[in-house]
Amino acid sequence: MTGSVMQEVPARKGRAAELRKGQHIKMVNTHGSQVIDMWAFNAEDMIELMSMRHTKSCLKKMIPAEGEAFYTNRRHPILTWVEDRSPGVHDVVLPACDKWRYIWDKHDGFHDSCGNNLEEALRAIGRGPPPETPQPLNLWMNCPIHDDGRIDYIAPVTKPGDHAVFRAEMDCIVVMSACPYDLGMPINGEDGVPKAVHYQVW
Repeated sequence: MTGSVMQEVPARKGRAAELRKGQHIKMVNTHGSQVIDMWAFNAEDMIELMSMRHTKSCLKKMIPAEGEAFYTNRRHPILTWVEDRSPGVHDVVLPACDKWRYIWDKHDGFHDSCGNNLEEALRAIGRGPPPETPQPLNLWMNCPIHDDGRIDYIAPVTKPGDHAVFRAEMDCIVVMSACPYDLGMPINGEDGVPKAVHYQVW
């Protein structure tokens, strides 16, 4: 594998990567317990973005398998899932945590959030933030939906080094947030401590 060196997304923070059509991005669950909230935007028109709702509609299934694409809100393929070297447990239903989530949880004061990480990561590459936080792909997030409709928030089933690889189907911006949620649910592992992850583009 050739390309850039492995880059870190620090615990609780976000990073953005600019991909040309045909390039790949690999995301690594370095410590095995960290959820990544992930977005992709058309580099030429950021109103067009990866949409979990439209992907489900286009594929007639909940989540793509290897070799299948994620689609935009204009029903164009934006990322193809090339490899999933993990148990394959991910979430495409729940929203990213944002400042409103921590208000809901009655957290006092500022708390890092995936919504804030998205905004900061885009500003760092000279792009304006979206008007609101889109629905992400929650890589490795383990939130099973039960027959009665209840949703559980339980620890990821990944192990250190598990990874996912995506191929860009258009020039796009991929944003990753090492989810900072740490308020009593094991979203980021049984210890509840957010950790760094890594990525590579080639």
